[in-house]
Amino acid sequence: MKDGGRLAAAIEILGEVESARRPVQDALRDWGRGHRFAGSGDRLVIANLVFDALRRRLSLAALMAEDSPRALVMATYVRIWGLGLDGLAAALDGDRFAPPPPSEEEAARLSAAEPVDMVPQVAADIPDWLWPQFEAAFGADSVAEGQALAARAPIDLRVNLLKGDRERMLRKLSHLTLHETAVSPVGLRIEPPQGKDRAPHVQAEEGFRKGWFELQDEASQVAALVAASVEPTQVLDYCAGGGGKTLALAGAMGNRGQIYAHDASKLRLAPIFERLQRAGARNIQVRDPETTGLDDLEGRMDLVFVDVPCSGTGVWRRRPDSKWRITPNALAARTREQREVLDAASRYVRPGGHLLYATCSLLPCENADQVGAFLETHETFEVVPLEPRWGALFGESAPRPRFDAAGLATLSPARTATDGFFIALLRRREDG
Repeated sequence: MKDGGRLAAAIEILGEVESARRPVQDALRDWGRGHRFAGSGDRLVIANLVFDALRRRLSLAALMAEDSPRALVMATYVRIWGLGLDGLAAALDGDRFAPPPPSEEEAARLSAAEPVDMVPQVAADIPDWLWPQFEAAFGADSVAEGQALAARAPIDLRVNLLKGDRERMLRKLSHLTLHETAVSPVGLRIEPPQGKDRAPHVQAEEGFRKGWFELQDEASQVAALVAASVEPTQVLDYCAGGGGKTLALAGAMGNRGQIYAHDASKLRLAPIFERLQRAGARNIQVRDPETTGLDDLEGRMDLVFVDVPCSGTGVWRRRPDSKWRITPNALAARTREQREVLDAASRYVRPGGHLLYATCSLLPCENADQVGAFLETHETFEVVPLEPRWGALFGESAPRPRFDAAGLATLSPARTATDGFFIALLRRREDG
């Protein structure tokens, strides 16, 4: 396919996503099945057009004075990808599968300066109803944080300390354009490709198959390292999911102690078994929610790690369609679930033990507000401030997240160049 046909396909898919409120990946998959002639390179370019249009949906619509799929996709190609009106004209010329060329009005808008009268939430590409939450979280930095969330995300790798170290991985993966992450001492990063460029398929690497590294955003790595810093020997990963943080903890603990991996969903836990084998992790016991309870762990854990289900606002760079599909009712349901999960997980912390509460959200209602509400009803727990510990854990020169007055940490794309991630470390008093 030529770019003209790819533009037309992106417009079609984006229209389907908008009209049916479908997840982008589903719409892309179905389009690919119905258009077998499109190769992997075609599908990549089409997907990048759709995702980039969604990342900047509000600001592009302001530029074009309309939010139609055609306007968004053309603005992405011309402005975000930097190909200009001449590049667009060349892509459309002579391609019978291409959309009609831009009208005079469309061309004028595509080449115009950025609107100077954008309201902050439009400039930040944040849904209007969520803007008060972002202002509460970031204040004067809200627009910058929104714009950082509208960029593409890098590919982060976590070195498996059970099979090597970062220096060895840099040598083994020297054919990839990698650099060390700025905060996590076990992270490596591939910067995101731009425009039509393709990111390397790191899961096809021999090192991935042999368990030398895992895909894991740096912020998630940091959360696991904060948890491991309390030097636990008995750990419960209460919302383990596919096991990313479970494996990170196993590496940080050197396969010592015992980690129990639990999740309310057996389906979410399913990938963990293959990953455990690949990583060489031997100190992890998976607790199947359908056949095995946790009663024997109550009040015994040195550390309970609770990465609760959340809105996912911190990973909008990777899932930009979710930015526009989240609703107030869905957010309210998530916050209720978080309170229930946090309350249930706290029962397993021993006196003197720790509870780490984490989300991949940037919203105060899922983060500091939840911790505050928990502490009001669980007086035996107290906050362990993270700000005084940060330099010792990650080095004085490492980027620092936002710390609130209590010492709770929020990592974010603009501040730490990571996904958005919230970390609260709590301790159960010895007499609690």
